[in-house]
Amino acid sequence: MKNNSLSAILARTQFATDSGKMIAYRSIGQGTPLILCNRLRGILDSWDPAFLDELAQFYQVIIFDYSGIGSSAGNLPTQIAGVAEDINFLAAQLKLDRFILAGWSYGGLVAQTFATHYPQKVSHLILLGTNPPGKNQHPLEQAFLDATMHEVNDLADETVLFFEPASDLSRQAAESYFERINARTEDQDVPVPEEKWNNYFAGAQDFAADGYGSRDRLATIPVPILVISGDHDPACPIENWYALSRKIPNLQMIMLGQTGHGPQSQYPELVARYIADFVKYARL
Repeated sequence: MKNNSLSAILARTQFATDSGKMIAYRSIGQGTPLILCNRLRGILDSWDPAFLDELAQFYQVIIFDYSGIGSSAGNLPTQIAGVAEDINFLAAQLKLDRFILAGWSYGGLVAQTFATHYPQKVSHLILLGTNPPGKNQHPLEQAFLDATMHEVNDLADETVLFFEPASDLSRQAAESYFERINARTEDQDVPVPEEKWNNYFAGAQDFAADGYGSRDRLATIPVPILVISGDHDPACPIENWYALSRKIPNLQMIMLGQTGHGPQSQYPELVARYIADFVKYARL
């Protein structure tokens, strides 16, 4: 594997391949590896480059496309444990025995599933705008579902999806973010077509059914866990984590005001620093 120390905008897409399986990924920065798991319909170009560049000051940051998504071959599994195996495959190909693992939204479901199956491989678990496993009391909002079902999301959609439309501060942050993620002009990834969306929904339903017992396992794995959420997350309300306070001894939570489903996109530098401090100082 070649380690790319360039910025996120310039990092080239690479491919981990073995026995017919092919996972597209990009790597920037140096140091302890940090693997990021992406959101619903997220591709390599969906991560905020400002967030990645800030993280790359501390870590080797690795982003990837799930099987059948973006530039990766195959099909997106409908069971969340199958999706989590993409992490196992990528880590094996990159010769990573242990790493920091982070996930945003749907990616948080994937990251939690992997961490509860392979806790020995995860030094720290970072969860951005996501739900815990199992049945949760607070559902997503219809406005979020309506916006996410558009095949192409414009600035208005992404303000609803990832920011707080009621806040001037958040709307301004959305405009800056939208410019950043559209700044890449070469080596662009492939958008996710509508016919693949149902595989995501099936995986999310599988995670909620929690046949793996991940909700209980989170309380027993020897991994520090950090949840970072906005105070108004229309997809994965932070209130769903409150039921697990004092039940998961390694759990810490940070809530950002006037913030929606993408805290790392509204505050890329701040959230990256929260992560860096957590990894540096969190102890079991």
